[in-house]
Amino acid sequence: MTQSLTHTKDLRTGRSVWQGRSLPAIAQRPLTKDAKADVLIIGAGISGALIADAVSDAGLTVLIADRRGPLLGSTPASTALLQYDIDVPLCRLVKQIGTVRAERIWQRSSLALSALRERQRHLGIQADAINRDSLYLEGTELDGNGLLLEADARRRAGFEVTFLDQRTMKTRFGITRRAGLLSYDQLAVDPRRLAGGFLRAALSRRTQIVAPVEVTDLATTEGGVIATTKQGPSIHVRHLVFASGYEFPKCVPQKGHAINSTWAIATKSQPRALWPERCFVWEASNPYLYVRVGPDNRIICGGEDEDFSDEDARDALLDKKAAILERKLSRLFPRLDPQAEFKWCGSFGTSKTGTPSIGPLLRLKHCYAAIGYGGNGITFPMLAAQILRGMITGVGDSDTDLFSFTKAFDRPAVG
Repeated sequence: MTQSLTHTKDLRTGRSVWQGRSLPAIAQRPLTKDAKADVLIIGAGISGALIADAVSDAGLTVLIADRRGPLLGSTPASTALLQYDIDVPLCRLVKQIGTVRAERIWQRSSLALSALRERQRHLGIQADAINRDSLYLEGTELDGNGLLLEADARRRAGFEVTFLDQRTMKTRFGITRRAGLLSYDQLAVDPRRLAGGFLRAALSRRTQIVAPVEVTDLATTEGGVIATTKQGPSIHVRHLVFASGYEFPKCVPQKGHAINSTWAIATKSQPRALWPERCFVWEASNPYLYVRVGPDNRIICGGEDEDFSDEDARDALLDKKAAILERKLSRLFPRLDPQAEFKWCGSFGTSKTGTPSIGPLLRLKHCYAAIGYGGNGITFPMLAAQILRGMITGVGDSDTDLFSFTKAFDRPAVG
């Protein structure tokens, strides 16, 4: 029996708010005969889209293969709060891996977010992109004093942040919390429209999407990779990239990574009830709550994450978790109608340090992968696209050591 090279998962359930919006068709074709290209990318979601845009822009021919089809995996489940903040606060990451490495990771995350914003604008991709400030609330992980330490850590690394006390939180945002940390110019998008735009940009060059196509085996040679497909034909390439998101490739090292479950809701349109400035709002808690204004002035609220990956168990909790999110949203913003018109759940990859692993696979020559995006499921794919373009083209990247599969998760660096 032919097996897949990736761990096949039911990545999401329910109907997200993005699926209620139309999307222009994305050209794809079946794989009916052997094919050749410079690069094969496995996965046609946001990660594959960004990587395809980057390497095709470098002049390489690209094939994107997906066992479902474009944008049918986890991308529609994204709530698309694009921030440079990673899941582990900077003040804590410093203790885990050292000041120098922790600051470099946060700084590169910020650069990736800026690059994504600039690239989207350059390509003219219409994805409802809008800059939003981000309000990080005190919670079970960081109290008010913890947020002060986080503010100091971020300022040391060059980030502009503002600490807000209880009075300011109430008068400015109508939130009754004792403290918050405000950061600036993060990004909100429609993830399907964004990914679709990057796919179409790649398709305008020497890129093709073949689907449904499932790669079942690989053979590496001095000159490249031969990928065998479940459909029969083979694909001959110089480089292969696993961009299959939270369906971790079986051949990829997974030390320090895990798959967790998450839930989200979207309310009816209620523009008159929105909080001042419409900033992102999220908690320094575990599990954390996050809130943003979505399309048509709906409220998107998510979180309640749990550290298991069983799809049936995750799906069975959808109604219960949606009700919890409704109650938490109502407590945070009493003026809002918290009732969900959309509710969905999905899987996402996490790591001990909140950072992804990106780079070559030592046991598979000419093969690369990117996994473990955590709460940065669009920012980190942009980072992966930059690093992998540098590796594949030979130009290089100055931060490959921070994200390689051989990085030490548990051994602190000096600095």
